[in-house]
Amino acid sequence: MGRTHALTGWCAGLAVAPLVGASSIHQAIAFAAATAGFALLPDLDHPGAGASRLLGPFTGALSWLLRRLSAALYALTKGPRDERSKGTHRHMSHTILFAGGLGALTMWGTRAGGWYAVAGVVLFGVLLAADALGDWLLLLAGAATAWWALTASAAGELQQLTGWLGVAVAVGCVTHCLGDALTESGCPFLFPVPIAGETWYELRPPAFLRFRTGGRFERLVIAPLCLVGALVLVPGVIAGLIAFYDQLFAPAAA
Repeated sequence: MGRTHALTGWCAGLAVAPLVGASSIHQAIAFAAATAGFALLPDLDHPGAGASRLLGPFTGALSWLLRRLSAALYALTKGPRDERSKGTHRHMSHTILFAGGLGALTMWGTRAGGWYAVAGVVLFGVLLAADALGDWLLLLAGAATAWWALTASAAGELQQLTGWLGVAVAVGCVTHCLGDALTESGCPFLFPVPIAGETWYELRPPAFLRFRTGGRFERLVIAPLCLVGALVLVPGVIAGLIAFYDQLFAPAAA
């Protein structure tokens, strides 16, 4: 479900942020908020998804175009054992090629378009995440981004943003696909690598490890674990918990 995708995207963003130079708490939060939003983007290929309804006719038109492109690509490339499908939902936008390509396009577009392009991509990502997680994320991400901007030079800030935005888009899309691969329907993540006669082979774990989208396991196990990870992965939280533990129990041990 959208909330789980956004939470896993948030956790992935916090884990990846230090690797791209977003190591301070405000940089990591801004990066994670963007990644959480783009973890919802692959479902733009479904007309009822939050990403498709977010900006009304604009995202609705993007959803329509993505579904048509995905269907055409599926008809052109499907293997002899691929299922009979329209090739719209969970196809083109649910592949590693889409994730990498969109990430590279975002990086190029933000560098070429300057600050307006950067602001547009960041805002779109945060709005996607807030639509799934709640409006509190708008305030948190906005404060983190403003803090970041105030503590860095304008040129350096823009250069950092253009670099990590492409990574945020790619990581978010990959996280979405890995999540879908754990469900009963699976995900054709490795397209166009042919597997068992299928170009769109749905990757999924053994049957006993799969779960139904929106089922009890997702709501009662996965979502709470993601909430814990969303807090623990924030820079400084683990160190703070360790320090608190030491202060609480060290005197007693002595």
